[in-house]
Amino acid sequence: MLPFFTNPYPDELVYSAIARYHFYSGNIDYKDTLEEVFQSRSVIPSVEIGSHFFVLAQQLAPNYSLESLLSKHTIYPYYAPFLSKHRKKEILKDVLGAGQGLYTRLGMVAGGICKKDGLFYCPKCATNDVEQYGEPYIHREHQLQGIIYCAHHELILKKYPIDFSKSSRIEFIRLDKKLMNLSIPEEVESKEFITIQIALAKMAYQLLQVPIHHYCRESINLKYRALLRERNLITASNRIRQYELCNMFQSKFPKGFLEKYESAIVENDEFNWLKVITRNLKRHVHPFRHLLMLYSLEQDLNSFLQIEADTGPFGNGPWPCLNKAASHYKEFIIHEVNVTRDFKSKSPIGTFECPCGFVYSRKGPDRLPEDMYHIGRIKAFGDVWRFKLHQLATEGTYSTRTLARMLGVDSKTVIKYLSSEIKIEGHSEKSIPSKLLIYRKQLLKEMRQYPSYSRTKIRMCFPKEYMYLYRHDNEWLFGQLPIIQREKNNQVIVDWDSRDREYCSKVEKLYRELIELEIPVRVTISIIGRRLGILSNLEKHVDKLPKTKKLLLEIVESTQQFQIRRCCKIVDRILKDQESVALWKVQRIGGVKSHHFHQIIQYLEEYIRIKQEVESYEQTTG
Repeated sequence: MLPFFTNPYPDELVYSAIARYHFYSGNIDYKDTLEEVFQSRSVIPSVEIGSHFFVLAQQLAPNYSLESLLSKHTIYPYYAPFLSKHRKKEILKDVLGAGQGLYTRLGMVAGGICKKDGLFYCPKCATNDVEQYGEPYIHREHQLQGIIYCAHHELILKKYPIDFSKSSRIEFIRLDKKLMNLSIPEEVESKEFITIQIALAKMAYQLLQVPIHHYCRESINLKYRALLRERNLITASNRIRQYELCNMFQSKFPKGFLEKYESAIVENDEFNWLKVITRNLKRHVHPFRHLLMLYSLEQDLNSFLQIEADTGPFGNGPWPCLNKAASHYKEFIIHEVNVTRDFKSKSPIGTFECPCGFVYSRKGPDRLPEDMYHIGRIKAFGDVWRFKLHQLATEGTYSTRTLARMLGVDSKTVIKYLSSEIKIEGHSEKSIPSKLLIYRKQLLKEMRQYPSYSRTKIRMCFPKEYMYLYRHDNEWLFGQLPIIQREKNNQVIVDWDSRDREYCSKVEKLYRELIELEIPVRVTISIIGRRLGILSNLEKHVDKLPKTKKLLLEIVESTQQFQIRRCCKIVDRILKDQESVALWKVQRIGGVKSHHFHQIIQYLEEYIRIKQEVESYEQTTG
């Protein structure tokens, strides 16, 4: 345990505190300071976070714990909420020990953006530090990648004249007031850029105050989905509308801003950072880009962290039965919801079916807890509701309006279902099951309303009643249905040979166009049929089109064939730019998963070899 230590100032980096310790201890050799602080002369100092925290915490005990040092005096909280639980455990092991994989796991090596090549400070903060503590120190919020403004004074940060990257690896740099320019800097960017950068700096500072164990990438992703669902950017099938999201995101920033801060969106890239940030992938995204995402969603960090995690447009369930005629009214007994999409608004529609037969739906998403008690439309009332209606009606003490209010429906609905009590000739109602009787009466009523409907039309328009009667009372059903209408023999005879030649020519022309597309698409029967408007014939009558069938067998691509063609186009583009071909780069641009890429790598290597040989031959003979 150290006999004394220069206690870190608020939001001061551990590195800065050790630099002051070296100065005040009177040590000349930095290795002596390393041995005193870390009990090792081979430790390499690190500005942003550092390593050997297990030993450091022991040396500073009981005043400082490992967690307090990591959360209050390093930049780790800037990254922590956006790391997976597994990655956070690995990083904790790194900082406790030698920290060999620390910055790689954080993504500061491969995925770093807006990297800073020195130490930065705010002149106003430095002035206040001198007035309050007698000396300036290194604030951690001023060293964050992507952040170039002070969150407190809204001034652009200045670079300290001594560059630690050009100093000795074991040297600790202590800020010296004499070397600092404490004048107020002039604005050099447009007001739009400055406003956004200041907002991002404030969020970054808020991020540093968040407890490092409270959030992780998984929980943050669910909060994003909740915000996207509010903006109707998630489909009924729970997919994110990436195109609309990209347009919304880019509209929030002035031209050139994203490019300047190395965060432009490559729309055609399946793994651009905006798509990765909204998907539950193993990849991590730089925290500065998370701040850009929050800014585009009009959130600050505090409001964002209070958002409830997304549980789908209608929550996790169970959901209440809203049948007022049932004894279990408003009890949570519905365990499944069928989610579809509204044709016009694209909003999700949830359909809830109770075992009592009551089926209702409503448009989502649910925004408030009380929304789950709202009915948009009743699709089926069920036997329990109908029985209750007839029971109350036979008592004769309630008016139509009172019945409607008691059962939660409109007066016209009550009249409709009471008037459907039609006597069926030749049968005693007591001898027929209640559900069968109800479906009989309902179908007869509909058939009287639409006397011109054919059997097929009746089956399509009233599928529920038709199928129930077909399964349980088909003799009665076929006795009531209209006579089968025989179609007249006036069908047009198709000249399949002529059609085959026409299709073959069109498919061949479209194939050439698809192959020449700058952004490759897989050639399939589906895409050819849809674009030519002949998909039905290709699926149902392809045997009558022998030439077209033969051509399709030649040109239609498997997934692997398409991956090879797409990667070959990327190789051609790289060679055209006279760059060296790296297979890992081809895989990344092509968006091919690793286990698929291993299956096609031999084809690509052979293709690259042949292309290079041809190019070399042309150069020597040219």
